[in-house]
Amino acid sequence: MPADERNFLRELPKAELHLHLEGTIHSATVCALTARHGVRTTEEEVHRRYNYTDFVGFLDAFKWVTSFLREPADYALITHDLCEQLLEQNVVYAEVTLSVGVMLLRNQRPEANFAAILRAAEEFASRGLSLRWIFDAVRQFGAEAALRVVRAAKNCASREILAFGIGGDELSVATEDFRAVYEAASAAGLHRLMHAGEVGGPEKVREAVELLHIERVGHGIAAVHDPALLDLLADRRIPLEVCPVSNLRTGALARQLRRSDVALEDHPLPQLLRHGVPIVLSTDDPAMFHTDLVGEYIAARQMGLSEGELRSLAQASFAHAFDLRSVPSF
Repeated sequence: MPADERNFLRELPKAELHLHLEGTIHSATVCALTARHGVRTTEEEVHRRYNYTDFVGFLDAFKWVTSFLREPADYALITHDLCEQLLEQNVVYAEVTLSVGVMLLRNQRPEANFAAILRAAEEFASRGLSLRWIFDAVRQFGAEAALRVVRAAKNCASREILAFGIGGDELSVATEDFRAVYEAASAAGLHRLMHAGEVGGPEKVREAVELLHIERVGHGIAAVHDPALLDLLADRRIPLEVCPVSNLRTGALARQLRRSDVALEDHPLPQLLRHGVPIVLSTDDPAMFHTDLVGEYIAARQMGLSEGELRSLAQASFAHAFDLRSVPSF
């Protein structure tokens, strides 16, 4: 890509709406965390653990790295690093997903961790970065565990918490089992999000929308297999949070295309976008996938999107944010 195009993409004001805090920890910070907790780890080992070819491998790496997030100071450290990373890319707004379900599994206090996160992020507001938060449950842990995440969001009592979501293994627990959880989230004033159609089929996306009234779908690339579902998403203006590099590196793209020899150019992003489905381009777990948001825009350009379409993607990410008080001029 020519340097002027790269500069255009870097300077473009950007928002990110599908970003897991725990997936932003680069190797040097992982080593600092492990040393803090008495474990010796090299950056080479981190690189090996962050090199996988399927979704199970990714989940194992995520489980490993989050095992070193043990106290509020650890969350403050990675939040500070994330803020620096975002500002370097001219990301001015982000809705960051926090794996509260994992905190609870490890008997941590989400309230203490979240207070440390807010303190770490506070200094960056004056530098032009606004962060909001999504409390996330783990699907395979079940509905009762997910309800505990909703309760944790209520206990934190912060206007910075905008939404409740569910990630993890979308094939593990039936979608309908979470109806009451999402009703509780709505009653608590939280927006509804869910990962669906990443490794599962289009029916997982339809269930999330029709049974749980999800407002944005995490990934959702399986929708490309169901034209009627594409029409539904386009007509109702329900965005897909699309993370191309993640889809390639977890094997989700290969699974959806039913092929092993896939590349970024095979991603259905252009087809989804040109069908009229709202798209917000995101990184998912950028450190673990060796990407950043500028890189995702470069990937979209490689898929054949025009400069105007890339600008429209940037605008869409602001338009579909849950709490944006000022939209940059484009």
